[in-house]
Amino acid sequence: MVSTGLQKRWHCYKDLTANERVVCRPLCSKGQFSLPGMSSCHPWLTCDDFLNIFPQKLLVKSVVKKVIQAKWKSYVVVMSSLASSHYQEDFKHHLKMLQSWSGNSLIIQLLGFCNDTIITEFYKLGSALNVWTLMNKQLRKYDSLIKRLNLCISYINIIKFLHFSPNGTRVMCDSNSLEKTLSQFLLQPDLHLVLNDLDALPEVKPESGKKIKCGHVELMGDFIAPEQRWPYPDLLFDDNEMPGYDEKTDIWKVPNVCNWFLEDDDNSEFLKLKLFKIHKQCKHLNASLRPTAQEVFQEYERVLQELL
Repeated sequence: MVSTGLQKRWHCYKDLTANERVVCRPLCSKGQFSLPGMSSCHPWLTCDDFLNIFPQKLLVKSVVKKVIQAKWKSYVVVMSSLASSHYQEDFKHHLKMLQSWSGNSLIIQLLGFCNDTIITEFYKLGSALNVWTLMNKQLRKYDSLIKRLNLCISYINIIKFLHFSPNGTRVMCDSNSLEKTLSQFLLQPDLHLVLNDLDALPEVKPESGKKIKCGHVELMGDFIAPEQRWPYPDLLFDDNEMPGYDEKTDIWKVPNVCNWFLEDDDNSEFLKLKLFKIHKQCKHLNASLRPTAQEVFQEYERVLQELL
């Protein structure tokens, strides 16, 4: 939430892990950041500042980067360092996107960088994979159909941003399984999502017919869109012969992600019925006939208003 009037320079939200305590931080321009408790924006951290950043523990290690929890002054932050020079282009792409979309509340906040290390904001609730652990324990009292649907809305809102971003139409390529897709998003303390991993967001250019391919190996499984699968079953996979595709691959995956947020129980069945039509459209075998992220977002919002 961005406050208005005399306080329009502040971004505030309710921390559900702290009895809905309102947490605010200043809104910052590109090249700056702010963290909860700060009264003003701070310039991006540089190599000189790294002398005052102290690693604490390893959070995760992927083929692209090593992610470490660290301390800067009194703040917990995240250090992401390039794990292999083979993936330097992916790492640079991640940083470029972070810089370009700096200040956007849908994207993880960049705090600084030096050589092959990036500093970003720490999100204590972890990735979207943790939602049901939190809802069944720490945040049990907040488990409701409205909260679940809001997670779907938060997700499609990020997809909508990627598809209509200032940097062109971007496709989420690190989404070959439900688990991998959910791991790309972090949970804010108000249970909104932020996109965390920007390594693989190639650009589609609809006006010129430019399409993309997510990597150079054969993709398999029901989660990926039909057009992402090798179309010639009698032939061995050949990347040179594999057709490209566009952002509608993301739309195919929306029902799987949203239904995971809704969970399989009696309470969510009627809500899934309300979403059945739009989700069926998302699963159209002809990618061009699937709705846009904007259309899915509008339908989710319409259903939410019915619940309120």
